[in-house]
Amino acid sequence: MTTTESRTVPALSGIHTDLLIDGHWQPAASGRRFEVENPATGEILASVADAGADDALAAVRVAADTQARWAATSPRARSEILYRAYQLIIDRTDEFAALMTAEMGKPLAEARGEVAYGAEFFRWFAEEAVRIGGDATTTGDGGNRIVVTRRPVGPCVLITPWNFPLAMGTRKIGPAVAAGCTMVFKPAELTPLTSLLLADVLREAGLPDGVLNVVTTSDPGAVVGAWMASGLARKVSFTGSTEVGKLLIAQAAEHVMRTSMELGGNAPFIVCDDADVTRAVDAVMVAKMRNMGQACTAANRIFVHRSVFDEFADALTDRMSTLTVGDGAVEGTTVGPLVEEKAVAKVERLVADAVGRGAQVRCGGARVDGAGHFYLPTVLTEVDPDSDLVHTEIFGPVAALIPFDGNGIDADQKVLSLANSTPWGLVGYVCSENADRLSDLADALEVGMVGLNTGLVSNPAAPFGGIKQSGLGREGGRLGIEEFLDVKYTSSPIRRR
Repeated sequence: MTTTESRTVPALSGIHTDLLIDGHWQPAASGRRFEVENPATGEILASVADAGADDALAAVRVAADTQARWAATSPRARSEILYRAYQLIIDRTDEFAALMTAEMGKPLAEARGEVAYGAEFFRWFAEEAVRIGGDATTTGDGGNRIVVTRRPVGPCVLITPWNFPLAMGTRKIGPAVAAGCTMVFKPAELTPLTSLLLADVLREAGLPDGVLNVVTTSDPGAVVGAWMASGLARKVSFTGSTEVGKLLIAQAAEHVMRTSMELGGNAPFIVCDDADVTRAVDAVMVAKMRNMGQACTAANRIFVHRSVFDEFADALTDRMSTLTVGDGAVEGTTVGPLVEEKAVAKVERLVADAVGRGAQVRCGGARVDGAGHFYLPTVLTEVDPDSDLVHTEIFGPVAALIPFDGNGIDADQKVLSLANSTPWGLVGYVCSENADRLSDLADALEVGMVGLNTGLVSNPAAPFGGIKQSGLGREGGRLGIEEFLDVKYTSSPIRRR
């Protein structure tokens, strides 16, 4: 394993750091600001307007006042705005990638990949905007005509996490714009700069004033609480922890708001006895190490059949040991920092608990000394199923390997019992060379998404989301825009000639 030296990020210029309300960049009413830190160096990148409840209410009132005018725009007009925004993001790939790397740490190569992925949501929903459909039929007795239409749900509260600063924004803003909804948008306080740049790009693409209002804050409870209590917002879309999601669902009940919740995960990754080990290791590396393990889709519990356990563990350890840890702004870095000190402390605690219960450290197992929030890529074998990290999202570069035994259907039932023994159900992964087995295990996994012989399930064309305590609703795919539309039907008598 090698490390790279941290490199100072040049001063960021041309990026707005105030609130965007009704098309105007403005400071918080209190004048307060908070700082954004580079997690690789500790450098302060910028200070950003720190909104309170008064700013939040001003923003949601603008969204409510703008809603009818925006809903009346043609689907083609909304589509063309999204197409232009897509192209502007692609044209500024290096700028967006450098900014994401600076404020949350992911390596530049991975950040460039997120730019392509995030921009694609705008292109996808540009195409969906002009395909919002309806239906027409007659009643069974032939006496009435029924016309079904879809209309925007209304002003939306959008709340995004820090781990994918661009894609989480485009995944919510894209369908809202396409459907004709106005928005109040609170990006994560750890990574607000990418969202502010995204808002500026949308303005350049022609999004009218007041449609998207961006409110940054270090006190999300005050800002989001004001939005939820206002009675002006008609939908909330949130990506984050299950605990916060439950709170928002309870708040949404007061005004019977529509909800989309993409919450926590505890993804099982199953390596069967007939798996191609090389292929399985490739898939685990993607599912585990994307974004340094800081993804809700990350493989959290890696169940490996005893017959291939040693071969798999050796191969995975070799791959993890060769990764390059360092500042993501340095070309060649493959593992950047975790987002903050609390994240490193959590990983340390989880690894210590697993080792205390008998897990073996095959590589890594420690933080990196010096500036920044780095933790070494780690492989743990013989992990006790009662370990804390088996029941908690690790959100770090730690691969926890748990052996399972049995033959044929007996083995499958044993590993399914382990995999499904969690209140979360976002995603699961299976590696096998038997098509029937893959199909059977995919059907039996209690999750909203399954990757078969692959570690990547995220795609703008697919309906992303989970079941159980991993959330409600879907983002992306053909279903993504439905989350931002209400259904209305009109009945009229059929005149007989």
